Amino acid sequence: MAGIVFFIFLLFLVMSVPIAIAMIVSTLVPLIAGAPGASSIQTLIQNTFSGADSTPIIAIPLFILGGVLMAEGGISEKLFNVFAYFVGKRRAGMPIAVIMTCLFYGAISGSGPATTAAVGGMTIPLLISLGYDKRFCAAMVSVAGGLGVIIPPSIPFVLYSLATGVSTGALFLAGVLPGLFIGICLMVYAVVYCTIHGEDKEKIMANYNKLHEKGFWQLFKESFWAFLSPVIILGGIYTGVVTPTEAACVSIFYALFIALFVYKSIKYNELWGYFGSAVRTYAPLCFLLAFATAFGRMLALIKAPAMFSNFILTYFTAQWEVLLVIVIIFYFLGMVMDTGPAILIMAPILLPLVTQVGVNPVHFGVIMVTNLAIGLSTPPFGLDLFVASGLIKEKPMLVAKPAIPFIAAFTVALLVIVYVPKISLALLGM
Repeated sequence: MAGIVFFIFLLFLVMSVPIAIAMIVSTLVPLIAGAPGASSIQTLIQNTFSGADSTPIIAIPLFILGGVLMAEGGISEKLFNVFAYFVGKRRAGMPIAVIMTCLFYGAISGSGPATTAAVGGMTIPLLISLGYDKRFCAAMVSVAGGLGVIIPPSIPFVLYSLATGVSTGALFLAGVLPGLFIGICLMVYAVVYCTIHGEDKEKIMANYNKLHEKGFWQLFKESFWAFLSPVIILGGIYTGVVTPTEAACVSIFYALFIALFVYKSIKYNELWGYFGSAVRTYAPLCFLLAFATAFGRMLALIKAPAMFSNFILTYFTAQWEVLLVIVIIFYFLGMVMDTGPAILIMAPILLPLVTQVGVNPVHFGVIMVTNLAIGLSTPPFGLDLFVASGLIKEKPMLVAKPAIPFIAAFTVALLVIVYVPKISLALLGM
């Protein structure tokens, strides 16, 4: 029965049926067929509603709205200027400043496409004016934008928590060092690229000198509120003052205060539009969460996770082999499926398998999210790739080629994170 369910689900995906609809139809198959262990229609309805009726899920639309409001203040430019002030004149200094901006902006938006759009929209035209190749710039931002789903607060980590029951706070903390490590790997390739292809030092120094004429304190004052945002949100979580959901509420009020009174980037009569935008972004995800819960519980009832685990362990028994198989699965899955659906569908299936071979559930969450973050910048459906290519008005495949070395650097970092769990678990004291 599990094989039939997955066949129908994949058939619907190939037919371009929305994933939520594919899941709910697949969930009905065992019920209609009268399969042993299949739930009743009443239980199916209860499971669907319970998927959208939980306190942690509230954090998702709130983090989305907070990121939208903060983006209106031109935060990406303010962050970039501070980083460029320190590293701008060094080799690959400007690209490194862009990657650092993506790292920090990820701590505000929690989203890969949002990070790519906000940082790329400001930095790509600047880098092009400084003499960098536009496809290189778009490729770099599309891959570095993936850091937005790893650096906390991360929406995919919230989804993984909802799908598996693992602590959201622990996942947020576990994402810090892997995110920084990946950022460093991307910076290393940026240095290699600039060493090979050279830079227009005259233009770069002119921009660098403008920043120094403005002065560090002026730049810091402009960016102070942006730097303070993740400190308040994450500090509140890890000191125990607020839960992740409550921290999302705090982020809204903080973003409103910054946007309305500090940067004065939005007006009161514009707020309704931003609220509506956040709801429209979240609504499809809400349906997905609801149907994914019912789908996951149906799979558990027909013992699909156990069957999958037994199948994998028949051929691969060592922990490193199982992890490598999972990395390969997610590498290709990330190319054709968005991060959210992939986590909601696969996490409940794979978690029993990895715990069986001794992998920490928090570490596995980092592996899964990091793995899928690569898919955001890979063809044919990488969202970050489409966003970045749109910023320079080029076809995604033309940006994908210069993105390959960045993706390779990201992949090397992923493999190190997979096989050195201390990177994920060090801040948790594990």
